[in-house]
Amino acid sequence: MAINTLHDVYHDQLQDLHSACSQAIEATTALGRAASDKELSEALIAGSNGIADGLDQIKSICAKHDLDPKGEHCKGMEGLVKEAHAHGIDAEFGDDDARDAMIITQYQRMVHYALAGYGCLVAFANRLGLDEDGAQLQKLLDETYDGDRRMTDIATGSVNKAAA
Repeated sequence: MAINTLHDVYHDQLQDLHSACSQAIEATTALGRAASDKELSEALIAGSNGIADGLDQIKSICAKHDLDPKGEHCKGMEGLVKEAHAHGIDAEFGDDDARDAMIITQYQRMVHYALAGYGCLVAFANRLGLDEDGAQLQKLLDETYDGDRRMTDIATGSVNKAAA
């Protein structure tokens, strides 16, 4: 499909973010299993649940626009997931605290990708007068920011200190 209007961009990016979140769930779950810090592991499980909720809401928005949410494959998140596996899940570590620091790094890279996607979608929905979509996406954006801040707090509060 040719992209000719902001509606087209919006629809494309809804599908792209659906793909990104679908890929991020598996990696986030695996990062949570690999984490040794209990608070970190619990935060990653909560992150997986939040991503799943976001997917459900993106599917709902897609349905309102007669879009197949699986219409795109996000290569950006595919790369980030590969990095999470290579550096946080499958890598060999001699120290669990260092692994936990790396896990946070890899998770936050994926989250920041999602933040960019949600932020753009909010702006598009608002410009297009899709107030209900915009409000729903803004809530997801806010929740994603909350998860990112929680991860930063875990890193600066205990994990990075232990890894040092």
